[in-house]
Amino acid sequence: MTIISDIHVPARAPYSAVLKKGQTIRIVDLQSQQAVDALFYNAQDTTERYSAQDTLAAQAAQDGRYDLTTGSVLLSNEGRAMLKITADTCGFHDTCAGACSCESNTVRFGHETRFMHSCRENFIAELGKYGMSKRDLVSNVNFFMNVPIRPNGELTVDDGVSDPGGYVELRAEMDVLVLISNCPQVNNPCNGFTPTPIQIIISE
Repeated sequence: MTIISDIHVPARAPYSAVLKKGQTIRIVDLQSQQAVDALFYNAQDTTERYSAQDTLAAQAAQDGRYDLTTGSVLLSNEGRAMLKITADTCGFHDTCAGACSCESNTVRFGHETRFMHSCRENFIAELGKYGMSKRDLVSNVNFFMNVPIRPNGELTVDDGVSDPGGYVELRAEMDVLVLISNCPQVNNPCNGFTPTPIQIIISE
């Protein structure tokens, strides 16, 4: 494999890149317990984008899992493969709980959190670089985020289960625009209450 890009993304910061078909992106949780929110769009036609619903429906039919791990195929809203997880040291990545926002922080944690930085703000800032806006926000993947579903259907954000240096690797099945928010959340344990940097390696 030839490394195309190898960078560190600071805590709380956004990132974006275009993956060519066949290229691989490795997201490394350098210090452990850092949630990494991600959005995916067809780089040639951004109206085609990641669909959590299609992805989970196909996966449930195959093995009944509601989380993502090695072998999971991320599908678009047109039912086409966008990326495939080819390696995973964590074993559990969420695509049900969504991204944090100022509005959800207020509802969940109180009005005093209203102006805390959030993944939604990171995503909107990156979308603007590609001629898109908040109207183009869709369901996201939360890499390294531990979100068990209880028997009553309730989602719970628990402590992350990734180790220092843990990673997930995805291979692009089409040209894909990748948007990442290195999650700034400090009101629940998804980041161990202390957001930290991550490493992103793109190779081919």
